[in-house]
Amino acid sequence: MAMMQKYRIHEVAKDFKTTSKVIGEIMTKYFEAPKNHMQILEDRELNVIFERLTQDHQVQSVEELYAVPVKEEPKAAPVPAAEKPAAPQKQAQPQKPQQTQNQPRPQQAQAPVQQKTQNQPQPQPQQPQKERVSRGVPEKRVIDTSGVTINIAKYDEHLDTLVPDRAAGMKRGKEKFPAKGNKNKQNQTMASSAKRRQEERDRIAQLQREIAKKAPTKVQIPDEISVGELATRMKKNGAEVVRRLVKMGVLASLSDVIDYDTAALVAMELGCKVEHEVIVTIEERLIDDHEDQEEELVERAPVVVVMGHVDHGKTSLLDRVRQANVAAGEAGGITQHIGAYRVQVNGKPITFLDTPGHEAFTAMRARGAMVTDIAILIVAADDGIMPQTVESINHAKAAGIPIIVAINKMDVIGANPEQIRMELTKYDLVDENWGGDTIICPISAKTGMGIENLLEMVALTAEMRELKANPNRAAKGTVVEARLDKGRGPIMTVLVQNGTLRTGDIIIAGTAVGRVRVMTNDKGERVNEAGPSVPVEITGMSEVPSAGDVFNAVADERMARELAEQRKEDMKKAATGGHKVTLENLFDQINVGTRKNLNIIVKADVQGSAEAVKASLMKIGNEEVQVNVIHSGVGAINESDVMLASTSDAIIVGFNVRPDSSALANATREEVDIRTYRVIYDCINEIEAAMKGMLAPKFKAVDLGRVEVRQVYHVSSVGTVCGCYVMEGKITRGCKVRVLRDGVIIHDGELASLRRFKDDVKEVATNYECGLSVEKFNDIKEGDVIEAYHMEQIKI
Repeated sequence: MAMMQKYRIHEVAKDFKTTSKVIGEIMTKYFEAPKNHMQILEDRELNVIFERLTQDHQVQSVEELYAVPVKEEPKAAPVPAAEKPAAPQKQAQPQKPQQTQNQPRPQQAQAPVQQKTQNQPQPQPQQPQKERVSRGVPEKRVIDTSGVTINIAKYDEHLDTLVPDRAAGMKRGKEKFPAKGNKNKQNQTMASSAKRRQEERDRIAQLQREIAKKAPTKVQIPDEISVGELATRMKKNGAEVVRRLVKMGVLASLSDVIDYDTAALVAMELGCKVEHEVIVTIEERLIDDHEDQEEELVERAPVVVVMGHVDHGKTSLLDRVRQANVAAGEAGGITQHIGAYRVQVNGKPITFLDTPGHEAFTAMRARGAMVTDIAILIVAADDGIMPQTVESINHAKAAGIPIIVAINKMDVIGANPEQIRMELTKYDLVDENWGGDTIICPISAKTGMGIENLLEMVALTAEMRELKANPNRAAKGTVVEARLDKGRGPIMTVLVQNGTLRTGDIIIAGTAVGRVRVMTNDKGERVNEAGPSVPVEITGMSEVPSAGDVFNAVADERMARELAEQRKEDMKKAATGGHKVTLENLFDQINVGTRKNLNIIVKADVQGSAEAVKASLMKIGNEEVQVNVIHSGVGAINESDVMLASTSDAIIVGFNVRPDSSALANATREEVDIRTYRVIYDCINEIEAAMKGMLAPKFKAVDLGRVEVRQVYHVSSVGTVCGCYVMEGKITRGCKVRVLRDGVIIHDGELASLRRFKDDVKEVATNYECGLSVEKFNDIKEGDVIEAYHMEQIKI
């Protein structure tokens, strides 16, 4: 700043195109009041003034910084219209004394003058095209020459004596007859003016460089950014940024991605001002997800789903509810029109979903659609708790909704509701009469006994939950079912959960976009709007959405289609890479902090083994992670177990059971980890090792194929020989085999022999028949399934 000495207040004001008064106000605010505008400023005072003025006067472009101010020449005042005719008089005035002196003039010179005088009125119409600017009309003097002789020669002075010095130095155009002695003077004046302008430009450039050094660079950093991109935004060298990261203990290259906190620390150390860049996605701009205020909410109807075992009376209960609805004066045949309907109980509506199977219920929950508010569990009084009943209980508990138990078939001989109440206590469902919090209603769907009481209990439970929604906003809900009609195109049944859906609204459901053309309610009537907890059938979609997709009413159709395309791309990317929990990545998720609970589904060959495995696994939990057995059952691992594990992010543990082919394919697609064991201690030790990060199995079983036993032969010298058909994969000589009967492993051993017709073969492929025998095992029956596999060593 040595060159900034003797920088006065009025010079700063002039450079920043402001007044000395503004500079004085800044000095008064931060320092002492200046004495006058000639006061010399110090370096610290200049720094404060520059900082203040640059904050208040931001430049719009870089060109503005280097612009040179140009001084405008003053324009001559326009001559009034009344004085314009004086110009011709001025031209004719000097001719009078020339005629009086009778001085001889050449005839060649007089002729043009006369011609000009004659043609003088003609140029007047052209004057409006190019207006002449008068430099001022002198006062007219009248000279009486009647008896006086005037010597005109004394006025014939040289032009140089009449022109002022200031006008002589002005830059003029090209002259025919340049004045003598003015050329050198003019060149000196032009050189000094150019030098002065260059000095002014250099001084302004130096000022701007000083200001740019003091002003920090603003950097916008998103949640995640690569090191190279961070260096580019800070206008720094990439190697310098990498060195800063190494000093902080972070080893990263230019292509590596770092989080916001690390990038912000690096940017602040390099002297940059950090701002958090918030990336607004299309979904955030399009869909309104703001929380409703308490005063905006109103009461809504509950949504109920019926679940239970097969042939326990789910359909009969729904039919009885529909008959009661018809008796109340509403239309019948509802399920043919729509997959949901409403009934009135004491003047309050209740919405029933006609998707009683827990598989459909779980499919909706798999897509994040918490549709139902209450679950009715149907249990037959003469049959008791069955495996699918247990699955329904676990599915409802995983969804976190209250359960109302309806003990059906009370009119059947042999009904024992007390025994069912006892069995329900094993699953933490204790009757209110026994001091619990579960409502249990004995009913008969055939005779109608207890139906009214059941509906009243549903209404009471809904009233206790205080279900509310805001009808005065854009509609949001869930697709209950969807189909393709040949005449009307894609048709979907939706349940409005919040807001109000109207005819003509633009909606997006998953990857489908459309406009509501026709809405039909549960009675088959056309409606123009549907509020919260109201099911309607909609036409007008571009494609058929999936059941369980969430739909939203939006305002911009073009942006909605962009969001649908983006969701399709996200689905393709999600299909290639998953994030499900497995025993291999369990320890990593615990360290990161994303895993607090380990959900496990237990399937065993008998109920005693299932209870033992469940009790042993529940004791494994430690301070960092808690083990939860969300479902335990008897039998083979099926698709329902895989679906529940996918929605709950759980691991399936099988004890002496195996998954069937469809469940295995579904588990591979959903990336669900299935572990099968034959010794309970192996199961416990492996899960404990996974939680401690010491899981290192040396071998794993690799499945080769599945073979079905079609015929059995008993040979005295050999034993049992099976005629088999290879359903999938292949079977090889010397491989290991598992013998499955109804999905349960009854033997695990080695293959003794493998033949095709009379020849020994090394392997038999799919869709071919073969003969085989299992070593040291003869209890094989027709219909059994033999799984071929081999043990593969895992590299640690």
